[in-house]
Amino acid sequence: MRPFKEKSILITGAGRGIGKRLALGFAHAGARVGLLARTKAELDLAALEIEHAGGAAIRLRTDVRDYEEVCAAVDKMSVHFGPVQILVCAHGCLGEVGPLSLSNPKAWSDAVSTNVVGAMHVCRAVLPSMLERRSGKIILLVGPGAEGPRVNLSGYSATQAALVRLAETLAEEVRDSNIQVNCMNPGLTYTSLTDEILSAGDRAGWKESQEASQVRTSGGVSPDKQIHLAQFLCSDRSNHISGKLISVSDDLRRLEHANAHSEIFTLRRLQKV
Repeated sequence: MRPFKEKSILITGAGRGIGKRLALGFAHAGARVGLLARTKAELDLAALEIEHAGGAAIRLRTDVRDYEEVCAAVDKMSVHFGPVQILVCAHGCLGEVGPLSLSNPKAWSDAVSTNVVGAMHVCRAVLPSMLERRSGKIILLVGPGAEGPRVNLSGYSATQAALVRLAETLAEEVRDSNIQVNCMNPGLTYTSLTDEILSAGDRAGWKESQEASQVRTSGGVSPDKQIHLAQFLCSDRSNHISGKLISVSDDLRRLEHANAHSEIFTLRRLQKV
């Protein structure tokens, strides 16, 4: 069974890490995958793995910080595979690692440009065709910084919280057009960001360093769990779910049968009295 057969899926950050894992998973499920990233060698390898397994992929070397490049990539994918039906934003960077008082403002702002502005660029590029077809799925990947502070990772944490609010707001804007927008927390898993934290040493702090070391040793959350959640959120089974933050540790059976207006899985700090 190939539940995403001939679906056109664009995945950013697809050259490595979680983005690549999801790309391989969707391709195995029959999707035609647009691989969007900045590094040619990584894109070539990801596409080769998909094609050798009998899947279909197109390489889209693009910097998400450049809106014109993003639009050109989306147009190119539309020519080859048809309009983007599903978007998974899996790109991201840590920016500056260390106390804010010692941070490099440019490095800190790079996290905002890549993580938040980049996600906005890709969403903006795919939305017109989704709105025209009155159908679409958008998934923004976020890390633990979306739910709470991460000491010495202020830039990264701020962007993760911003992505959640972006998803919640966009979900309301497009709700009547049958487009669902959600955030997905794939859990702690070994990626290049793990190595960046370890390389930062004392600047990252003992807690982040210890956690990164444990993830490097164990590998963290398994790719199968991440792929399973992503495919659920991109399937018709989740059509009633939008504007939510879903984690790999959440009970998907409860979520699948939840009331469409339920407040569970919605990030809120303040409650009405």
